[in-house]
Formats: sequence, structure tokens, C-alpha cells
Amino acid sequence: MSLEGKLVSEINIKCDGDVFHEIFRHRPHHISTMSSDKIQNVDIHEGEWGTVGSVIFWNFTHDGKEKVAKEIIEEIDEEKKLVKFKVIGGDILDYYKSFYLTVHVETKGEDNLVTWILEYEKLNQDIPDPHTLMKFCLDVTKDIETHHLTGKLVSEINIKTDGDVFHEIFRYRPHHISSMSPSYIQNVDIHEGEWGTVGSVIFWNFTHDGKEKVAKNVIEEIDEEKKLVKFKVTGGDILEDYNSFYFTVHVETKGEDNIVTWILEYEKKNCNVPDPHTLMELCLNITKDIETHHLN
Repeated sequence: MSLEGKLVSEINIKCDGDVFHEIFRHRPHHISTMSSDKIQNVDIHEGEWGTVGSVIFWNFTHDGKEKVAKEIIEEIDEEKKLVKFKVIGGDILDYYKSFYLTVHVETKGEDNLVTWILEYEKLNQDIPDPHTLMKFCLDVTKDIETHHLTGKLVSEINIKTDGDVFHEIFRYRPHHISSMSPSYIQNVDIHEGEWGTVGSVIFWNFTHDGKEKVAKNVIEEIDEEKKLVKFKVTGGDILEDYNSFYFTVHVETKGEDNIVTWILEYEKKNCNVPDPHTLMELCLNITKDIETHHLN
């Protein structure tokens, strides 16, 4: 039986293929922030990032154990979006006489297909084929995808009106916001449950980016101590671009200062969807309108 082998696996990703290739060519040292439970650190020992012949040192966790790998970039093909690594040191060579990892991306329309190729020669017949290493590569790929699709925006704004009143509006009286901020919120109705309770379903008619839109939200969390209300979007225009979307608004009172914090958490449908900065701007503008209403 031959000691040499080759494993090939493909996986579709929703994030940009050029970005994915660029990470493995120029920025593998950023992967530890995208897949921290699997990749702890990546350093360059010789050469420069993104060049053939550069030597890269990886600290990673595989099969529940902390391991290291020293690799040299053997090949880069920009047309194929391909990078090929040769393992020249570390734990992998305890079992394999030679080991190569190739990752490349093929983009067809909106589809980005990542192909991993592992080529190896075992030290002896008792060494298993590296299926768990292939799974490791695929899991890292998914983590990179998730990193680029999920996000969180946080903004703070000081208001001069009473923090308790502001929290009470979003908990018990969101249907009054249309009278305070009519240019942004046209109507708010309750579809299920009661105002001010977790699990209640609220329907919003609003204007965003110059267009009339709707959102169906469920109240996920209420924290009276933190003056916090968290909404999960369950229907409407926002979910045309995002798989999931959450709004959290809370107020912190420090002396005469009332700080309103908005948190938007989301997962994009694909990498072409922008981060929701205009939705954050909408939230901040509504906050200012509520403040102005109470000051007047």
C-alpha cells in the first residue's frame, strides 16, 4: 500500500473570494482574530508576507492539542487565487515525511468555491490519512467567512432629557415615537403580547435612506437596572440583506449626564451587503428627535 496520498475538499463561502485569497497570501497573521479557537498566532520568520519563499510559523490547536507548524510558501498563482504551503517543521512532520497544503478560490458569479488540497507522504502504514487536518482547514474557512459576514456597531450619544423617561419610551411607549420623530417613524403597532413585555411583537413603519420600509421586531430582553431593551428583527425590509439583526438601546445615567448607547448586531447575507451605518444614523437621529420633543 502506498504511503503517499491526496485529499481534496471544496466548500462554498458567501464572502468575497478575492478577500479570502488575499488573507492567505498577504494576511495569514490576521486569521488568529477570525478563528481564535483554532489559530492562536501566525508569525513570519523569513522573507515578506505574500511572497514565494517566505517562511511562516503557525501556533494552532488540532485534535484538542496545541501544536506548531513551520511552512514555506511554495507557490502563488494570482489568476487561480492559489497559495501552496510546504510544511518544513513542527508537529505534522512527526507523522508525515512530507506535507503540502494548497488553498485556492474559484469565483463563478456570486459563488465562491474554496478548494483545499492536502498532499502527503506518511512515515509508515500505521499513520492515518489527515482527515482531521482537512476538517480543521474547512472549519477555519467557515470561521473566516463568519468573521466577514457578522458584525457589531456601537454608538453613544448624550441626551439632556431624563434617562428613565427615555428608557420608558422604548419599553412601554414605542408607539408614541411617531409623534416625536415623524420624519423617521410613521407608525408603531403591537401585533402580539403587551407593551413592555419580553416576547411581544412590534411592527414598525419607518423611513430609511429615503424609502418607506417596515420591520417586525420581537422584544428579546428587558433589563430595568441597565435601562435596556433588546429587539430582534423577525421580518420586514432589513432581512432582505441580513440573515439576522438585533437592536439594543440602553441608557446610563451619571449625575446630570444621560448616555444612550445603541448596539446593532447582524449577520449579512453576503459580503456585498454594507455594514448598517445608515441604520445606526437613523437610530441616533430618532434619539435626537425624542430629546428635542421633551426639551420643547
